Amino acid sequence: MRLGINLGYWGAGMDGDNLAVAKEADRLGYDVCWAAEAYGSDAPTVLTWVAAQTERIDVGSAIMQIPARQPAMTAMTAATLDSLSDGRFRLGLGVSGPQVSEGWYGVKFDKPLARTREYVEIVRRAMSRERLSFEGEHWTLPLPDGPGKPIKLTVHPKREHIPLYIAAIGPKNLEQTGEIADGALLIFPSADHLEETAIRHLRAGREKAGKTMEGFDVCPTLPLAIGDDVNGLADMFRPYTALYVGGMGSRKQNFYNQLAQRMGYEKEAAEIQDKYLSGDKQGAAAAVPHQLIDSTALLGSVERIAERMQAYNEAGVTTLTLAPAGFTLDERITALRAGTEALERAGLA
Repeated sequence: MRLGINLGYWGAGMDGDNLAVAKEADRLGYDVCWAAEAYGSDAPTVLTWVAAQTERIDVGSAIMQIPARQPAMTAMTAATLDSLSDGRFRLGLGVSGPQVSEGWYGVKFDKPLARTREYVEIVRRAMSRERLSFEGEHWTLPLPDGPGKPIKLTVHPKREHIPLYIAAIGPKNLEQTGEIADGALLIFPSADHLEETAIRHLRAGREKAGKTMEGFDVCPTLPLAIGDDVNGLADMFRPYTALYVGGMGSRKQNFYNQLAQRMGYEKEAAEIQDKYLSGDKQGAAAAVPHQLIDSTALLGSVERIAERMQAYNEAGVTTLTLAPAGFTLDERITALRAGTEALERAGLA
């Protein structure tokens, strides 16, 4: 099992530290460094900055938002980043959510699975440097009855095949991800529930495409915090969990809330959402069950984290992405180093 890190969103107040964390992860032999985007920092700019100041670690978008860019533009960006980084770029895609898609980008959040399938096909065709033409429900290239003509990408990526990941939560999205992608980016993963909430759906998609799970990258992100007080460490992530389960999306369409329900927290997920959407964010954080946080994060001593890593490996995880927590750079670097030590203790390095 490999290790990655997730820097989250640039501009959250730890930007200088994030670069130092990425450099240390590079030195320690971490496999990939992911950066995210929502409606603040964009991922490609951050990844270019990181790639320019590291040597071996891959850089990946977790995610580049599908409604933010035309698919050909995404292919251009991926090819350019792969070339500039000497073959170290991984393309992570996701549909985002209805609030961001429609409120920020002005793109209707309809038929997300069909849009994703077409988008991925166009991106792959463009990155393969064939003359681009496509006829689908959501995109037609070139436009009919106009001056447009099939054009070929002029940039040569370093690699013939840039790894393509999709951020997926729901069962249908997970199945399609297994069918059309090289890896899945997962959030709030519990080792105890991973088979039922994710792996079986990914496997069904792989089988639909005539493939096995061999070579497919199952890549969940988990917060990482080192210390003896597991309850205290879990409390650090209450606001984060409450934001996603309670407020990331509408009452009817919150993928994270639905995931918590599938993990057995139906009543708790409803209470968190009720409190969060009514403006009681503190109450929502207090309503998050300790076990939900502890089962979807790596908390405690190196020995405890090593045991958890073994469980994730047995559950089918191939790249465990860590989000090292801490109030200072030293604390985050300590957590980062503890991650490699735990992997070695688990016998997975």
